[in-house]
Amino acid sequence: MKIVSKYPDGMFSWIDLGTTDLEAAHAFYSALFGWTPDNQPLPGGGSYTNFRLDGYTVAGAAEMLPEMKANGVPPAWTSYISHSDIDAVAARAAEAGGTVFFEPMDVMEYGRMAILGDPTGASFGLWQPKAHIGAQVVNQPNSFVWNELQTNDPAAARAFYGKVFGWDERMDPSGYLMWADGEHVLCGCMTIDASWGDVPPNWLVYFLVDDVDAMAARVIELGGVVHHGPSDAGEMGRLAVVGDPQGAVFALIRFNGPADEPPGY
Repeated sequence: MKIVSKYPDGMFSWIDLGTTDLEAAHAFYSALFGWTPDNQPLPGGGSYTNFRLDGYTVAGAAEMLPEMKANGVPPAWTSYISHSDIDAVAARAAEAGGTVFFEPMDVMEYGRMAILGDPTGASFGLWQPKAHIGAQVVNQPNSFVWNELQTNDPAAARAFYGKVFGWDERMDPSGYLMWADGEHVLCGCMTIDASWGDVPPNWLVYFLVDDVDAMAARVIELGGVVHHGPSDAGEMGRLAVVGDPQGAVFALIRFNGPADEPPGY
């Protein structure tokens, strides 16, 4: 197993789940991916879970706030972009037409975080690492491997993320937009299709698995749902879009070739 020790600025480094039932999430993701929940109390009440794979951090989870539940906010995965100065990034995002939902704030000795929204309506997080670098395991089976913006306005998204992070644009042969920093291909962007139904703009998290069909079947066995697939994704591989029992959506993917090497291990 390759263990990440550092992320470059502008790369997705962490994902966490906001859920209406943390214990149920522990059971579901532990059974699906073999994760071990390390649940720690927080000052002032509540707790935060670091899911671990073979002892290394792979994702996080927390119970949603009562007011979020009361307002009908759906459970969801949030993707975090690592940066050494998130205050400057948040300021650029606001100037570029984004929304700062949670201003940059310290998270004890672990790091500094903020939650933003892009002009198309998709939310994402920023993470400035201290003791907690983010996920120590990525791009390996049962860990996250890709983050994809799904939006109704790709032109606005391209302008925003280019200005805020300076990402380079690349197109694959099928016309799929990818963002890169020169060395690393970082994430992708897809236009929401009307055939998908009522899908809001979002950053979708992809988990690498060895067998998409078997894992999609396992999702159903564990009380989740399959929204799309399993199906072939051109020459890239095979994927499925699924949901956990509380409604948080994520994707499963198997590549036809090897995944990119984890950064900085």
